[in-house]
Amino acid sequence: MSPRRARRKETPAPPLSARGVDRVEEWPDGEWKVRMLRGSGKAYRCPGCDQEIPAGQPHLVSWPNWPGGDDERRHWHTACWRKRLDRGPGRSRY
Repeated sequence: MSPRRARRKETPAPPLSARGVDRVEEWPDGEWKVRMLRGSGKAYRCPGCDQEIPAGQPHLVSWPNWPGGDDERRHWHTACWRKRLDRGPGRSRY
């Protein structure tokens, strides 16, 4: 009788799209489409804190929910997106 080999567990297939699912969020500054991202091979600059979002870091992308709003897509740190209205115009991020 020969020893039994351990079976490899099958790893689940990754989702078909690395892109998240869009949702619409209502904020005092309007309706926004928001998509959570797992990260990508590219770095982005967050408009909330003006710091880099490193390649591969989970973050979100948002754009206004109106026709042509896709041209205004911006990549944000998740916390910066949530706190963006607290800053207001002319207020320092520090």
